[in-house]
Amino acid sequence: MRSVTKVVDVEKITGKQLAISQAIHAWQLDGKGGVLPVADITEASSTSPCWLHFDYEQPESLTWLSKTTLLPDSFKDALSGESCRPRVSRQGEGTLVVLRSINLNNESLPDPLVTLRVYLTDSLIVSTRHRPIHAIDEVTHELLNHNGPKNVGEWLVEVLDELTDRVSDFIDDIHGRVIELEDGLLEQVVPERGEVALIRKQLIVLRRHLMPQRDVFSRLANERLPWMNSEDRHRMQDIAERLGRVLDDLDATIARTAVIVDEINSLLADAMNRRTYTMSLMAMLFLPATFLTGLFGVNLGGIPGGGKSGAFAIFCLCLATIGGGILWWLKRSKWL
Repeated sequence: MRSVTKVVDVEKITGKQLAISQAIHAWQLDGKGGVLPVADITEASSTSPCWLHFDYEQPESLTWLSKTTLLPDSFKDALSGESCRPRVSRQGEGTLVVLRSINLNNESLPDPLVTLRVYLTDSLIVSTRHRPIHAIDEVTHELLNHNGPKNVGEWLVEVLDELTDRVSDFIDDIHGRVIELEDGLLEQVVPERGEVALIRKQLIVLRRHLMPQRDVFSRLANERLPWMNSEDRHRMQDIAERLGRVLDDLDATIARTAVIVDEINSLLADAMNRRTYTMSLMAMLFLPATFLTGLFGVNLGGIPGGGKSGAFAIFCLCLATIGGGILWWLKRSKWL
């Protein structure tokens, strides 16, 4: 009995093991939708798991990651920022989930994406990031209002739900911008150079990372993780299907941007053809006048009318008549 008790004590996670001065959040879920600060006497359990959230570029955070015995060695590098492609890995009772989200920070564009790395057991959540992630902020707000997740499974589902909402909203915004570009093209308004290229780049980057992320969601929904109940798995499957519909909208938007590029090229080609056509007509109109003025402008003797005072007026009248005749011919031939 003594040996059994000793093993159980070793396996317990206490607040001293989670002490990081630079942690963004160091909380314990109270099982009622709220949180409590992690203290030295805190003991994590499946009903009251602890959540540690920090910036992996902070020195003390990296030191804790390298020295802690709560994490498998194979996952420490991933949590330290070495992995960014969405994936899910299991080792023993722990699960590592790497996710991507829209970068909604004010100081930068939503490209590149931000990365969230999470290690989960039935009694511990360790999440790392560098730039702020709004999905985490939303879950934090719910916990502070005592309306948040009660266990590890609900926490993960809530975070993934918020991530998918952010992606869906961003795709809807881009879709609206694409519609505005299409409406502008109907009125012969060509967008600024690089605008469509930026939209296509954002869409392609999103698709590259959201495709494997959908597979991560589906795998989480299908695997029998001990800290996820049937309701959590059902919600996870719904989120995966919703992300699949978002990807369908994303593919449709990419196709529409290709149509926009073709239409822009067509408008530019038509404008160039019109300018070339106009210049050709101008050359046709002035070619006879250029020939005659060159002919009568030579400094040689024997030019007709060279000694008459009204010869220049007669010559100009002849040029006007020839020009009018050419305009009449162009009009009759429907070139104008």
